[in-house]
Order: sequence, then C-alpha cells, then structure tokens
Amino acid sequence: MSPIARDLIQTEMSLGAHNYQPIDVMLSRGEGVWLWDIDGNRYLDCLSAYSAVNQGHCHPRIMEAMVEQAKKLTLTSRAFRNDQLALFYEEIAHLTGSHKVLPMNSGAEAVESAVKAVRKWGYEVKGVPDGEAEIIVASNNFHGRTLGIVGFSTDPVARGGFGPFAPGFRVVKFGDIAAFEAALSPNTVGFLVEPIQGEAGVIIPPEGYFKRVRALCTEHNVTLILDEIQTGLGRTGKMLAEEHEGIEADVTLVGKALSGGFYPVSAVLSNTEVLGVLKPGQHGSTFGGNPLACAVARMALKVLVEEGMVENAAEQGAYFIAGLEQIRSNAVKEVRGRGLMLAVELHPEAGGARRYCQALKQRGILCKDTHEHSIRIAPPLVITRSEVDWVLERFGKVLTELA
Repeated sequence: MSPIARDLIQTEMSLGAHNYQPIDVMLSRGEGVWLWDIDGNRYLDCLSAYSAVNQGHCHPRIMEAMVEQAKKLTLTSRAFRNDQLALFYEEIAHLTGSHKVLPMNSGAEAVESAVKAVRKWGYEVKGVPDGEAEIIVASNNFHGRTLGIVGFSTDPVARGGFGPFAPGFRVVKFGDIAAFEAALSPNTVGFLVEPIQGEAGVIIPPEGYFKRVRALCTEHNVTLILDEIQTGLGRTGKMLAEEHEGIEADVTLVGKALSGGFYPVSAVLSNTEVLGVLKPGQHGSTFGGNPLACAVARMALKVLVEEGMVENAAEQGAYFIAGLEQIRSNAVKEVRGRGLMLAVELHPEAGGARRYCQALKQRGILCKDTHEHSIRIAPPLVITRSEVDWVLERFGKVLTELA
C-alpha cells in the first residue's frame, strides 16, 4: 500500500467515527464489475455496495441521464411539481405491478415510511384500537440503522446501547411458519420481512414458506411488507424476489439498485388502500421524489430491462453457485444463494471469514464477511461467464490453501 493510501486511512481513523471496519483498500475508480485502488491495482467487485450497483459501476447510460438532468433541475422539494416524478411513477408501477408509489431516499427511510403507513392503515381501515397496532418481524432481520428499526433488531451489536425503543413489534423465527401463525393477533397490522436475509448471511427460507405466509396474511387481514431493498431489481434472477415464490406483497420496499449507485433513491410500492391513508402534511421528504433522483431511477430501471441484466443474474448465478459447490475445502460448511446473491458459510474452526476476505483481496477479489463465518458474494449483474470463472479459480485457491 502506498504512503498516500496509508495517510488517507490514518485521516479516516483520526477524524471519522469508527462505526465501520472496512477492508483496507483505497478505491478511486470503477467500471462495470471492476474497481481500481489509488495505486492502480484492479479488483473484481463481489459486493456491489450491498447490491446498490447491480447495473455495474458508473454505467454510462445512467451517468448520462444524471448529468443531463443535473444541468436542468435537481431539486424543487415536493412543494412544487416536477416533470420527472410522474414518469418515474408510471414506469416503476408498470415494471412492478404496483398501484401507488411513495418515493423516498434511503432504504431505511422506505422501511420507516412503510411502518408509518401500515400502522395508520391498521387504525383507519382495519379498525385496530389506537396505539395498539403490532407489526411482526423476523429474527436476524436487517432493515436499516435508524432508531425505530434497530429497536426491533435481534442483533445485539446493532441494538445495544441505543434504547429505550418504541413498542409495537413482535419477533418470530425467520422461516418458521408455525411461529408466525402463533404470533398473529387481531391487532397485527403487518409482517415486515426480507425474502432472503442478506445481512444474516444470505439465508433462504424453506420452500413454500412465503406461500403460506401470504395465505395467512390474507386470511387475517394483515399487510405483507417485503423488504426487497437488497433482493429486488434483478439481484436474485427475477425483478423481485417474490416472483420465485409466485406471490405478491401488499407493500414492497425497493432502494439501493434503484439508482444504480449514483444517488440515494428508494420507494414504497403498494396500493391505494395502504398508501391512500397518507394525507398532505402527514409524511414527506424534502429530497424524496426530486427530479434528479427520478431521472436517475428511470434510467437505472431501463438498463436493467433493456440490457438483460435480470436474465444474466439468473444464468450466471446458477453457474456461480454450482462452481462454488464443486470447491473441495475443509473450511466450507455450506454454500447458499439465489441468482447473484450468494454466500459461503465457513466452519467456526476455519478462523473467521474476514481473513478469507483479506486473502481474496490479495488475489484481486473484493468480498465482505458477515456474521463472522460467512462470505457474502454479490457481483454486479453485468458479470460475464469468463469473469465468474476468474473468480471461482481464485476462490478455490483461497478456500483450500487457508483451510
């Protein structure tokens, strides 16, 4: 590492809050699946900024849309209308089958917005007594870092030291349909859940779980809220991960790849019954739905479809997971994944996933450890077969040599 890189890291450590522990690589440029550090070393990105750059780094068409819109109009606030918002609504609604859209900025904002809307729906439409609405969530969930969200996290690191927390949430084991059914009550207004738990280590529920969840939500008049901020927009080989289960959520949350990594854009997708409870002045965002965000999101969605990225995620993901499963290493406990959302879980005695991620970095691959023993793998959806082979060769060497 060059002296310049070391100096920049020292400045970060000196002036920045220590709320992250990144892999020590000082990146300065990206294109497609590739990243370069300030010393000119090249890496294949196997994290995609936690699925925010599904379309690849610095996609030229998204960049052009951003620059062109930035020359004309960036922000009006929602006090006035802009000529991009209606077009964004129309295009994302057509693509996802939604009937109402609430634009926000970060994924956590989308989650908080959904919680507010669903609670209000519970009081005004379902008839739950005021102040008694309950939302069921899953253990090992990850929906963001705001105070409201960490209040129903089961991760002691995310939660510890930040209380007191707001009531109104009930935690059940992810993938356990009996636990979910037992938690339902007349005051249950929603079930907030990830189709695949990304931060927990790419945990996929048992087959048929979400079909039964959907049926129970319908039976008990409960809104099914799917957090597709990581799983959505092509990551799993479908536009939305719910398609693998053949279901439709009442509320769908999207973000991250909604802008292709250029700008914070998120949205709550639902229907008139749920989002119709919000009246002027009851909820909003200065930046939510701004013309720059809308123009960027429109193009980010367009390239996903027109350039076949969703289909490529399905094809390369199946090839990728098959290749990982063929690696013979005493360190590997399990390989999991759907599309290009993958994880290699290591045995506890393997010495922790972080040292494997550091070894992969030395071979030109950037991955991230999660929950101590899992390596998350989520390259941009533009990855090619030859690039997957390139990654698999290096993964094989690291997993066998370090074991």
